[in-house]
Order: sequence, then structure tokens, then C-alpha cells
Amino acid sequence: MKHSNKNKRTSEIRSNATSGHPARQFSKLGKMADVNVAPSLLDDSIRKSKILVVGAGGIGCELLKNLVLSGFNDILVIDLDTIDVSNLNRQFLFQKEHVGKSKAVIARESALGFNPNVTIVAKHDSVMNSEYNVTFFKQFTVVMNALDNRAARSHVNRMCLAANVPLIESGTAGYLGQVTAIRKGLSECYDCNPKAGQKSFPGCTIRNTPSEPIHCIVWAKHLFNQLFGEADPDEDVSPDTADPEAAGDAGSVALQNQASEAGNVTRVSTRAWAQQSEYDPSKLFGKFFCDDIKYLLSMDKLWTKRTPPTPLSWDNIPEEISDQQGGLIKDQKVWSPAECVQAMVSSIKILYQRSKESNGEESFLVWDKDDEASMDFVTACSNLRSHVFSIPKKSRFDVKAMAGNIIPAIATTNAVIAGLIVFEAFKILEGKWEECRHVYLNSKPNALNKVIAPSSLDSANPKCYVCSPHPEVTVLLNVSQMTVQSFEDKVLRGALHMISPDVMVDDGKGTVLISSEEGETTENMSKSLSDFNISDGTRLRCEDFHQEYDLNITIIDREHLEENREFTVIADPSQLQPKAAVESSGPQPSTSSSKPAPSTRATESVEIDEDLDVIFQKGTANDDHQQEPSIRKRSISGQADIGSASKKLRLSENDIIEL
Repeated sequence: MKHSNKNKRTSEIRSNATSGHPARQFSKLGKMADVNVAPSLLDDSIRKSKILVVGAGGIGCELLKNLVLSGFNDILVIDLDTIDVSNLNRQFLFQKEHVGKSKAVIARESALGFNPNVTIVAKHDSVMNSEYNVTFFKQFTVVMNALDNRAARSHVNRMCLAANVPLIESGTAGYLGQVTAIRKGLSECYDCNPKAGQKSFPGCTIRNTPSEPIHCIVWAKHLFNQLFGEADPDEDVSPDTADPEAAGDAGSVALQNQASEAGNVTRVSTRAWAQQSEYDPSKLFGKFFCDDIKYLLSMDKLWTKRTPPTPLSWDNIPEEISDQQGGLIKDQKVWSPAECVQAMVSSIKILYQRSKESNGEESFLVWDKDDEASMDFVTACSNLRSHVFSIPKKSRFDVKAMAGNIIPAIATTNAVIAGLIVFEAFKILEGKWEECRHVYLNSKPNALNKVIAPSSLDSANPKCYVCSPHPEVTVLLNVSQMTVQSFEDKVLRGALHMISPDVMVDDGKGTVLISSEEGETTENMSKSLSDFNISDGTRLRCEDFHQEYDLNITIIDREHLEENREFTVIADPSQLQPKAAVESSGPQPSTSSSKPAPSTRATESVEIDEDLDVIFQKGTANDDHQQEPSIRKRSISGQADIGSASKKLRLSENDIIEL
């Protein structure tokens, strides 16, 4: 009944707001219309401004509401995402009947309910599309980011720099949040400080020697894709014979005794093998939790300093009933191996039936943390693997948080950050750039007893590979193994966030390595960089016409890199060690992360759930082994005027989001 009354009241407010005299309805809608939200000198600037809001999720919903109630009347909002049921607890512009519809379109419709006199244009599209070029960005007075992924943030940052338009960047993670203003030549940009990479693990750890619950969860997600999803060779779940620890004669016994019947450890397509057995749960169980484990045990050197795994038998599955879980709800209980098998069997039947019913080119399933069968499959398989390797098992609730990389998204945090964005916009519109700040929202008071702590803006990094006068980076890789296709996809587009790269070798001949013109350099893609005489010290000139961005890349040839990475990007050449020093002292520390290499030694990334309002995540939820950040922590202070960096107060590691 309470919900019914609330919905009735909301309908009355919206009805009043869309009938009769517009000014009066806006006044009736909320007291915001009757007070001076902005200083009087700002009124004209606000009315004449044109605002671009990128993202209509948690922050975006709150931001749109703030803008229409603050007098902004020309707004364009763009978001490629659609509304999911999990959004409804915090993205208040959406209701149950909106699930599956465009976030941008519905956010516009709902925001107009607060002020029908505002002009809002909604675009259900990606801001990274070529349609939204520098000319498009130049029409706006201020751009406000409410994004949830690094690639889009970096792209909008470059477009605003090229268009010389102020950008207000923001993000939240649980109770933490931050807002910062960016302007070409007046402050550092989004890319001025290298970003620590997502939590990643060597492929051989995932396949051969898991030691943490997250290793088993990543393996189970890969297994889902191998059986039902879009298969990726880098996500093969079979034991890794190329494991550097399994050198010498390791694995030779298993290799010599491989059979040819279905259900063994022969390296064939997992999907094809499963289809031949019609996804028989007993055969799937036998392969992944018995035969493959026996194969790993034959790699003697892997277990000299580790506890060896214990194969499971389909006919003898332990119960492990615990009396300590009586008061827990279903999702918080840790399943016994027998319960895992039951969940595995039932989920396989459901997923197999779905895969048979799917048609067309995309005849594969996509893992979804909110899908019951998908979650049951990953929970069951990850816990069975944990049992095999004597690793603590996790509840379905914990597995969901870790597999989806979930950081709780809190509506109050989004609301505070959205308000701070508008305050920074006021300063920009008044021309008071010197008063703009980095603003942090903390989970607990700092030394000055404040939870909202501003910090003066830092000047641009003179060695930034985006906003410096002559952007440069150094890329460490193996020129004999790296193909042109991998260089474009993983280095240029993946790590450096370029959209339409053109690359020329600085060899005096003008050799074109990569062209954004379709088909012009297709024949180059399968060749290695060394085929174009690219060697240690070679310089490449890169351009992105869409981003109006130029970058010089120096290639450093390295046969081996830290943690078996395929490449490493170093923004500051002074951090590069001489090759001789690297070979004598081991791998050098990297200043940015690389994407996985397409080999059995690849690193396996744990994906960030794109439904969240996250700007940066160290490690994964519920993972005790957090990755060390490779960027400096920003200083903060509760005072408006801040002194030198050495005098600034700093938050503890748990109280800051690094952007």
C-alpha cells in the first residue's frame, strides 16, 4: 500500500508539472524553482549554455535532475546502454516498465517531468562513434562525464582537449566518489597519470595452479564461454602444457598416454566435444574435475612446492554437510560438493536447451550475473574446482560479487557527486577556473573532520602522452611475435584507446603500417612487426583523425616481459631501464597494464561490470590480494586554498579513488 501511495503521489506531481502555465508548474514541482540555485550573475550564462551529458546511469540520472532544476535548458544526453532490472534500486528516473529500453531516451522523458520547459535531446548511441567528432563537441559549453569505463572516459577527454571544451569528470565506487574539472592548458587531463590495470592473472595460473577462489571463478566463467558462449582461444580451460614451470619432462607421461575417445584430455574444441556427448553432465564432470586433474598431476614439477589437487569421482562425491549455516539465506550458504553437482547438472540442462534454441550468427549465450542458470553454473563449477585444489569455497552471493566485479553502487553517493558536478559547472560558467577543484567524497571524515574534501587542480603532466605538446610513449614488446593486427587491437585501440589509428614507420620511406581506410593495409595484419624492419628503437608516427590526436611511439624489443605480458606501455621514458640491466636484474616494473597475449601464457583479465559507476578498481571484490596502484595518490585538503603538494593532507588507501 505504501508503494501504491508513493507512485500515486509521483504521478500527481508529474501531472501537475505538465499542465497549465509552465512556470507555475515548475514552481509547484519543487522548491528549487523558488530559490536562487545559482547566483544571479550566473542566470544568463546558465540559460545560454549547452550541456553534453555522457552517460545516463547512476550518476547521469541524478545529474539530469540537477540540471533541469538548476535552470539549464539545453541538454544533450547520450548513452548506449539499456535499462536492466538491477538499475532500478538507484537510477530513479527508471521504473519497472522501462526495463530493456534506452537509458538516454527514458532519462530524457523522466527529466522532462521535473521541468517540461527544458530542451533535452537523447541519443541511444556510443559517444565513440565517428558521428561525434570534434565539431560535434565544439557546440557545447561544458561536457559532463557520467561514464563507467576507462576507454570512453579517455576518448571523451581527448575530444574535449581537441575541441577546447571544459570537461567535468566524475565517478563513484560504493561510498567513495570524486569530481574533477579538466581544461586544456589549465589542468591535468584524464590521461596525465597512468592508470593501474585491472586485476589480472597469468593464464597458466588459471588453468594449472589456482590458489585463490577468484582463480577458480575466472576459470568457471571461461568454461561457460567455452561450452555455451562466444569461445575465445585465450580462455581455453584445458591444462596448459606451455606453463614455464612445467618445463623439461613434465607432462610427458600424460602426452604419451592420451587416448582418442570423447571425454579425455585431448586438446580439441571444448564446444565440439560437449556437443558430441550432448552435454552429458557426467562426461563434462569427468573431463574437467577428474581427467584434466590427473593430467595436471603428471606435471610433477608443478607440485614440488604446492599441495597437489585431488581428482573427483562422479560416483563418489563428498557431502560435507555443515551445521553452521542453518541461519543463512540460500545465496549466503556455501554449497557442498554434492550440492554443487546438483546445481551444475540442472544449470547445464537449462543452458544447453537455450543454446539449441538460439539461431543466427550469434548462436551463443552471454554470461549474465543476473541470470539464475548462468550464476548457478559458475558457482557450482568454481566451487568444485576449489574443492579439487583445497581452496576455500564461496557462497553464491560471494561468487556473484567476484564474478561480476561488483562494487556496491549507492544512490546517495551518486546524488552527492552529481551535485558537486553542477557546482563545478557554475564555477566554469562564471569564468572562475582558479576556484575549480578536485573534490573527493570519502567514506569517513579525514584529518579535518570532513567527508567532502577539495584539492587544488594539478597542472598538466609535461610527459602526458595525450595532452603534452609532443605526445610520446614507449612500448615494450617482442617484434618477432607481435603481429600488426595485435598491435592495432591491443596496443593502439586497447591500451591507448585510439579509435581510427593510422600508423607510419619513421624509416625515411614513409612505410604505412596501419591505415584507417578500409582494406588499404589488410595484407599487413597477419605479418609480424619485424617483417617491416621494426626493431629495437624504431619510432612509429600514429595519428587518429577522429580524435585529432597525434602520438609518437618508440618500440623497444624485449623477448620476455614481466608476468609473461605481451606488451607494456611506458609513458615516461625515464622509467625505462637499459636492456642489459633488465636482462641481469629481471623484468622491469611497468607503469601501465597490457592486454592478454594470445597464447597459453596469456594473462586472464577479470572484467569490470559495465553497469557500475566505477572509475578505477584495485583488484576484485572480496579479493584479499589487491593489486598495487601504479599511479600516485592525489592529495586532498578540506581547505579551499591549498599549499604545495608536500603540505597537502592525504587520504589513506581505503579512502580514495584514483582517477
